[in-house]
Amino acid sequence: MVNKTTVKFIKLDENAKTPTYGTEFAAGADLYAVTSGLVVIKPGETKFIGTGIACEIPEGYVGLIYARSGLACKRGLAPANKVGVIDSDYRGEIKVALHNHNAENSEDVFINKGERIAQLVITPYIRAEFCEAESLDDTERGAGGFGSTGTN
Repeated sequence: MVNKTTVKFIKLDENAKTPTYGTEFAAGADLYAVTSGLVVIKPGETKFIGTGIACEIPEGYVGLIYARSGLACKRGLAPANKVGVIDSDYRGEIKVALHNHNAENSEDVFINKGERIAQLVITPYIRAEFCEAESLDDTERGAGGFGSTGTN
């Protein structure tokens, strides 16, 4: 059984599309580009692409913007900040900062009006109450950082 919640949204542009799920059990809803025409993103460049929608994410939830796997793997475009965060009190247009991760000698990548550019996952979160302490409990790993648990 899939958990569901209602997320109200408004269209800020007449060309905006309602976010859609590709399959019955997809976690991410596709977001669509609202542009005045073809957008060119050069290798190493980031462009903000509007979706033409604003959402009212319920309290206790967050909207997370992730790359679309096909766009990222096949064309080298993914959100510049890796994962975008939409807080429940934000009411502005959802925009995606798409970055062209291709090498400098690669070709430009194009985004068309109405193209799927990212996916939006709505998920609950826990807000931490940070408490300064004199010490932390010991663990087997301790302060071991990147790669400290081995390569297998």
